[in-house]
Amino acid sequence: MIVTVVSMPEVIVTRTDAAEARTRLDRDPFVLVDIELPEETPAEAPEQPQPPAHGQAQQQGEPEAESLAEQLGLDAERLDWFGRAGEPARAEYRKEGTGLVVPVVHEEQIIHIHAVVTERFLVTAHRGQADLARTITDALQHERPPDPVAVLFLLLGEALGTFRQAAVQALLETEELEDEMFEQRNPAQVFRLAQLRRHSALLHHSLRPFLEVTDQILTRRMTSPNFPEERQRYAREFQTSGRLVLADIESLQEATRRAFASYSSLVADEQNGVINRLAIVSVVFLPLSFLTGFFGMNFTFLTDRLESRDEFWLLAVGLQVLVLFVSLYMLHRTRIWRRLREND
Repeated sequence: MIVTVVSMPEVIVTRTDAAEARTRLDRDPFVLVDIELPEETPAEAPEQPQPPAHGQAQQQGEPEAESLAEQLGLDAERLDWFGRAGEPARAEYRKEGTGLVVPVVHEEQIIHIHAVVTERFLVTAHRGQADLARTITDALQHERPPDPVAVLFLLLGEALGTFRQAAVQALLETEELEDEMFEQRNPAQVFRLAQLRRHSALLHHSLRPFLEVTDQILTRRMTSPNFPEERQRYAREFQTSGRLVLADIESLQEATRRAFASYSSLVADEQNGVINRLAIVSVVFLPLSFLTGFFGMNFTFLTDRLESRDEFWLLAVGLQVLVLFVSLYMLHRTRIWRRLREND
């Protein structure tokens, strides 16, 4: 576990441990704490219990490990979700502070940042590395927010920025793939489009529940007369930005669906061209097949009347050549051949 403490308003960044962070939370009037927890690893197979050694009693009721909230001196009973893996989007408000689980896009994956904010401090926790923590630290050096609540809205804005950036990049890639389809198509394009469609669905399913829960709590807080005007402005800006980012993600979803439809349409056009060529070949060779079958019959006219070789070549070959020229002439007159060449 890596603990980073940022002292405000001087913006002094220090690395420390959980015990020192707890002391700073109790002592400093304005402090930010970011905790990087180890990533989850696959659970190993449980070990078989070993019998106790001779003369040694088996220990019963071993103490459970402290939760992250307990290590930091926070309200462990109400913040039992803080730092716990697999927590969904959350936004809850109490007198002692606000708790949030904020989704953030990191390298095409969704990382959930747990945040607890009061009038004195802001504590965030996440599993694995997240570029958002470094981005927030850089933004603090330029903007100098007046209180932890302003820092929280800065964190929320940067989180929305990761979704906006991911949606815009995926949208540009989708449009480039769609342009490439009109030049040359290959299965790799379909596979990448499927990945982009899944990515857009992941962005939408991660951001929309979070915006819904935050809209509920912010709307309820803004109706309170005790909510400061400055914080109302932060809340309105966040809600507006959230709707715009959600619209960008929905545009990405629509673009991926349109690209799939374009690919299907182009493939269907190619198949139609092949079918048209087969139809033309059938039109040309169908009369020839009929003549071949007709003169292959063994009936009296053929055996008694067609006695010379010249008569046979005149009827058997001459009629086939005549039918072939008539078919080609009809294709040329109806401009079917020209349309097929234009499609190529």
